[in-house]
Amino acid sequence: MAGMLEGKVAIVTGAGQGVGRAIAEGLAKAGASVVINDVGVTLTGETENAAAAEEAAAAIKAAGGQAAANRDSVADWAGAQRIVQTALDNFGRIDIVVNNAGILRDTIFHRMEPDEWRAVIDVHLHGSFNVSRAAAAHFRQQQSGSYIHMTSTAGLIGNFGQANYMAAKLGIVGLSRAIAMDMQRFNVRSNCIAPFAWSRMVSSIPTETESDKIRVAKLKQMTPEKIAPMVAFLASDAAKDVSGQVFAVRNNEVFLMSQPRPVRSLHRGDGWTPEALAEQLPGAFGPSLTPLERSADVFSWDPV
Repeated sequence: MAGMLEGKVAIVTGAGQGVGRAIAEGLAKAGASVVINDVGVTLTGETENAAAAEEAAAAIKAAGGQAAANRDSVADWAGAQRIVQTALDNFGRIDIVVNNAGILRDTIFHRMEPDEWRAVIDVHLHGSFNVSRAAAAHFRQQQSGSYIHMTSTAGLIGNFGQANYMAAKLGIVGLSRAIAMDMQRFNVRSNCIAPFAWSRMVSSIPTETESDKIRVAKLKQMTPEKIAPMVAFLASDAAKDVSGQVFAVRNNEVFLMSQPRPVRSLHRGDGWTPEALAEQLPGAFGPSLTPLERSADVFSWDPV
């Protein structure tokens, strides 16, 4: 991976620890100069370690890489502008944006409060828009750039008690595809990765049942460092023809995820009535209806 990103400048949000830090370190090893953005909060958004960005940047520098720290919130429009400006001030350009920052407010839907909904949407979805939009003018001017957004199989497939997180993560897929389509003319790419890795973002998974305990034990085998090579590839010129896609990375496995397309159809020449639909649709579509599965139900085999 060394050298693939030589001369490029990357922003990684939420890069003070966990998956974000592993990605930032991986990009630096591949030759990129990296802006480490992190506000230094806990999984649920309370201030924890305000120096997380500086510490991660210092570690990259100590390993011989180039890095700069930024503490602005991605949820703030002006903050997003400052994140991009940090790249310009320190390294003179911006080539890569990795939208990784996130928080959780897990609550079963009928108990979810508006503040819990908004907090997660603000960081994940609005934050991804803010930083992407702040970089867009620079990408357009230089006729190049790569966005990599962290989505989740919780949004792509499903999970309990995460309506806010699921909505945000699936919204990011739509955002990424829109960016890919709108900015294709400027040689700008946009892709998503659903990472499987043991980090703070998954450490809150309940372990009340034996099956949950087994699932968590498997997750702990998957380290954040396994995500970095895919990010570096998508950020590099080697991925110049890859855009608008959704990938998943699980330990040593890489998946190309499907995106919504028609799977079955019904036609009635004289139009439909509710009664006619009730008579024909369940039998015709029933075998093809998507079941209410969780990510663990779909990825049911052990990580490779």
